[in-house]
Amino acid sequence: MDGSVCIVSMNKPEIRNALMEEMREELKHFFLAAGDDCSIRSIVLAARGEVFSAGGDLKALQHLNPKETKERMEKSQELIKSILRLQKPVLAVVHGAAAGAGFSLALSCDMIFAAKSSVFIQSFIKIGVVPDLGAMYFLPELVGRQKAMEMMLLGEKVSAHEMERVGVVNRVFEDNVVFDEALVAAKKMAENPRLSMGLIKKMANFNVLNELEQTFELEISSQCLCVESEDFKEGVQAFFEKRKAVYN
Repeated sequence: MDGSVCIVSMNKPEIRNALMEEMREELKHFFLAAGDDCSIRSIVLAARGEVFSAGGDLKALQHLNPKETKERMEKSQELIKSILRLQKPVLAVVHGAAAGAGFSLALSCDMIFAAKSSVFIQSFIKIGVVPDLGAMYFLPELVGRQKAMEMMLLGEKVSAHEMERVGVVNRVFEDNVVFDEALVAAKKMAENPRLSMGLIKKMANFNVLNELEQTFELEISSQCLCVESEDFKEGVQAFFEKRKAVYN
């Protein structure tokens, strides 16, 4: 805590803060509990190590059947909903890279401050799966359908400044000051009246939560098809072998 600002850091640098089940559940339970904690008025979501988050746990996904994939995705989606439903502002601080599900996690936050050297990657296509955790909803809403399709179908690295230009990132700072600047902004928000700040977020996310449910259902059915495919097996194998995937 820094005053009434709660700082939450993903702390699995050895796996590049991949969103393994334990981390997802811990984050979800924190955001659920934060709603009832009167000492918390705003939240900064950061990460230790070289990157914000490299995305999902590919090793675990390799061995899941469709039923297990569905259950896993439903649990992951609850994390995103816990952030959207929380009537307190959440500011993500991105450094290094926000890739795949890590990118989606940042998108679910109310603001994103990014380090100048950071990159954002819709990397799902590179391993033969579809964007999940709400990315299919958030990105087109923020940048428009055409730009979102470019990011999702090419799966290329996009700079922090470009993300700021298209409206995904709020502000870009030098790497050595981005966290401090995020903390300053979070403290400013913490000084706001609790009721109106919470209601602003509730109203802003009312339609988001309703429409997101349909996206989540489609995500699950689509991802279950993908993880059973030969494309996914090849994509993951190529990723771990550090080579270019060859798809049929």
